[in-house]
Amino acid sequence: MSTATHVELRPGAYADSVALLQVSRTLQQLPGVAAAQVAMATPLNVDVLTQMGFEVPGGATPNDLVVAVRLTDDAGPDALAQAHAAMESALASRTESAAVEQAPPRTTATALRSAPDSALVLVSVPGPNALVEAMDAVEAGCDVMVFSDNMPLDHELALKRAAAQRDVLVMGPDCGTSVIGGVGLGFANTTEPGPVGLVAASGTGAQQLLCLLDHAGVGVTHALGVGGRDLSADVRGLSTRAALARLDADDSVELVVLVSKPPADDVAEEIWEYAAGLGTPVELAFLGAGRHDLTAAAESALRALGREVPTWPVHEPATPRQPTGGHLRGLFVGGTLCDEAMLIATEELGPIRSNIPLSPGLELDAGLTAEGHTMVDFGDDELTAGRAHPMIDPTLRLDHLARTAADPTTGVLLLDVVLGHGAEPDPAALLAPAIAAVSQPVVVSLVGTSADPQGLDRQVEALTDAGAQVHFSNAAATRSAVALTLAGGTR
Repeated sequence: MSTATHVELRPGAYADSVALLQVSRTLQQLPGVAAAQVAMATPLNVDVLTQMGFEVPGGATPNDLVVAVRLTDDAGPDALAQAHAAMESALASRTESAAVEQAPPRTTATALRSAPDSALVLVSVPGPNALVEAMDAVEAGCDVMVFSDNMPLDHELALKRAAAQRDVLVMGPDCGTSVIGGVGLGFANTTEPGPVGLVAASGTGAQQLLCLLDHAGVGVTHALGVGGRDLSADVRGLSTRAALARLDADDSVELVVLVSKPPADDVAEEIWEYAAGLGTPVELAFLGAGRHDLTAAAESALRALGREVPTWPVHEPATPRQPTGGHLRGLFVGGTLCDEAMLIATEELGPIRSNIPLSPGLELDAGLTAEGHTMVDFGDDELTAGRAHPMIDPTLRLDHLARTAADPTTGVLLLDVVLGHGAEPDPAALLAPAIAAVSQPVVVSLVGTSADPQGLDRQVEALTDAGAQVHFSNAAATRSAVALTLAGGTR
């Protein structure tokens, strides 16, 4: 039978992006299926399907479900019908598993009427709709963690100003990681409680510090995420101040580490002055030109605690690949890890083009490409609209990895892999074969702990067997990738 392609739209058939990811994977594993995607028809998802060779009908909207299946050349005559039946079954089982005997509360305000006074509210709804639910929590006097991304800036400001008036803490928006009393929320690594408290205007930045401290035998009792915009010139550290005050009042916290993507300079000065007035010492881990990287910040924190700084592990492949010239191309799921890599690489290689550039004028084109050195943050808000975060759904990055490796101007590939609860159950299962298929040197920064559910050692083994050099320090991985790029004769 010749290759068959089936594409259909289902208007108004909304389903959660994570549920649809699982349905897509179910179809992809069927005999005779070459490719399959079941997703909401957002502009991003339609573009991805187009790049995969599917023709999505015109007029598709983000409220439509798009089903796209391509069969192999040797697929049997019933393959498409079997794929369709498997999809219906998977969708139905997802709906049934979400059902409960008693209807849940329809609003946050209703739920809070039966919640304990000390309740922490976690909001995970589409960003433009998150303000209503989060504000209900704030007005009830509860701390709130806003996992949602794509919240408008004016909504964030209104929420955090209301929280400041009521002396409650807003974590987020786009708060991917928090640890409260040793219990992780969102994308959280498995660590032991300890003397350190983190305040993080960065999700993967917090995870890098959590994991490096864990490798050194130091635990973190609280990690309070405040959202990536909190130290911007607009928000001005509203949640950061509240989080610092919380940790300062906690006798179990001996040292606070404050980590952030590059903050606004004047806001950084204000926060430093505020931190200097606290009783608990505060170590700053602000990314930026001329500042410490995250690994150096972890080492500084260890010294402040009187702990030994370990040698961060590097795992080499059995047969290292030699650079033959070409540009450095970074493909990241963590925005802060991407920022850190760009800051480090820029010192040696010059400007790096990106979808989250360090400076205006260095933006990538619509295909996330450009001449010269490039780095992509696949977790950026524009690339997660209607899709699960790339730490859950690696489809976009894997597709871009194949296309980037096929570009003859690509000399070295730099990737991050972030473990922990909430992330892919086995990232190396899909990434390792993709790495094995490329010819360029591949360097991986692996952010995880030995207690994470994915199995740190198992991930290291799979990635190195595929030909990657693996570091636990993102900064060290970046410097290694830069050195390989320069060894290939490219600046």
